[in-house]
Amino acid sequence: MGPPLRKSGPCIAVSASLIVVLAIAVLVNLGLLAGMGPDVAGVFFRALALSTLLSCVPLSVLWFLDRREREAPLFFLAAFLWGACIATAIVVPFNTAFHNLVDRWIALNPIVAEILGPDATTLIAAPLAAPITEEVAKAAGVALIFWLLHDEFDNMRDGFVYGALIGVGFNWFEAALYVAQGYAEHGRPLYGLQLGTRYALFGLGGHAMFTGLFGLFLGLAVQTKRKWLRVLAPLIGLTLAVAAHALNNALPLFQALAAAERGGLPGADPESAAESLAEMGFVAAFLSSSAIELTIFGPFTLSVAIALWRSGIWERRVIREELASEIGGSVTPGEYDAILADRILRTRRIDELHRARSAALVNAQHELAFRKRRVKGRGDDPEQDALVAGWRQDVQRLRRAGVEAVTAA
Repeated sequence: MGPPLRKSGPCIAVSASLIVVLAIAVLVNLGLLAGMGPDVAGVFFRALALSTLLSCVPLSVLWFLDRREREAPLFFLAAFLWGACIATAIVVPFNTAFHNLVDRWIALNPIVAEILGPDATTLIAAPLAAPITEEVAKAAGVALIFWLLHDEFDNMRDGFVYGALIGVGFNWFEAALYVAQGYAEHGRPLYGLQLGTRYALFGLGGHAMFTGLFGLFLGLAVQTKRKWLRVLAPLIGLTLAVAAHALNNALPLFQALAAAERGGLPGADPESAAESLAEMGFVAAFLSSSAIELTIFGPFTLSVAIALWRSGIWERRVIREELASEIGGSVTPGEYDAILADRILRTRRIDELHRARSAALVNAQHELAFRKRRVKGRGDDPEQDALVAGWRQDVQRLRRAGVEAVTAA
């Protein structure tokens, strides 16, 4: 058994179209790099290699969060690539156009540059354009997942995982890009500063949290039975994502205004400022940025943590309730005892089976439970549903294959 994406002709056509879009996005990003020169491109790819290693941490956390109804690794990669390639390419022309518009406005109002210094354009444009364009581009990926795999989108945890995956992908590319741009501007690659800042909270802050918020509320819309909340929840989620992103990007502007208020113009000694930034190592940048994000984005982080905790409780309750009637069929009495003993950080295993076969059987049992709940939520009878019957057949097939493998060994 599998999601409709594997069987539906229209979804295959959409997937083929997305491959074309991905190819175009890659060409756009490669064109952006080609304009930087070979030395800058070299810095970019070294930064990208480091960013890849750092991304393993948030990806591992998201893989663990998705353990009760795990999607295929290829699906994880597809969501990651939407953020890394497609979303980053989409926002480039919009951000560039707005940056040029602000630059022309500042040219007509030179007092702004006197107050904010030589980086006035970036300080103003960053909290206005990027939060809207980037969050909409990333949210479009979450919405596409919701449309293509609606029956695999069950609750707030699913939404957060999908949104955070796209955010981690976006951060993976953008972190390396900012290192390269810093090298092009200042003549030195600020690996420690950029990577430490952008992988604060182990890569689960920043873009992962922003887009995860949207996915969280889209998942709430799926989970709730209140019609008004189904309509408002995604809008609230997108608004919170844009607001959190804008607040994050506005921090340098607030610092510049505070410096101007004290009488010290932020651009007065750019060489000294650049030297100070260059000397900041990864650990110092990581710790300071993590502390700032926990302080500034405390309510957002707490909301995500509570939602993930509550969604875990919901998942375990659905599995307990829907598989209770499967004892003696798709679930043995011993397996159901393990289901009852499942907790927030545990991952259920069937000890007598090989680890991979155990994981596949447990996942099929959970898919069966969630499918039964979806069918009931629509007011239909699970016993008349073809997918419910299919998942039961898959459970039996996987159990037989597991037992045969153990016997052969």
